[in-house]
Amino acid sequence: MLVAFSVAPSTTDDPDGSVSKAVTAAIRVVRESDIPNRTDSMFTTLEGEWDECMDVIKRACGAVQVASPRVSLVLKADIRPGYTGQLDAKVERVETRLAESN
Repeated sequence: MLVAFSVAPSTTDDPDGSVSKAVTAAIRVVRESDIPNRTDSMFTTLEGEWDECMDVIKRACGAVQVASPRVSLVLKADIRPGYTGQLDAKVERVETRLAESN
């Protein structure tokens, strides 16, 4: 499965409203998990089995909760048993189609 998630504190002490310190703690949890992942400006996507992905997301939320008593979490999952390597393959299929249409 692929799980895209965004986790952030609902409060921050940073004068400019930045939540990057807490988000960095969450991403550190993800990177240390050894689950295939990709982070962009809005979401982090994990690829793995249900339980291992949800465990990482739960621990990432815990890392953010250290900075804020209230945490916001958004999830989107693509549950497709029997498929692996989709973190890259889905993007490659779209890129191939884009190249064919030129």
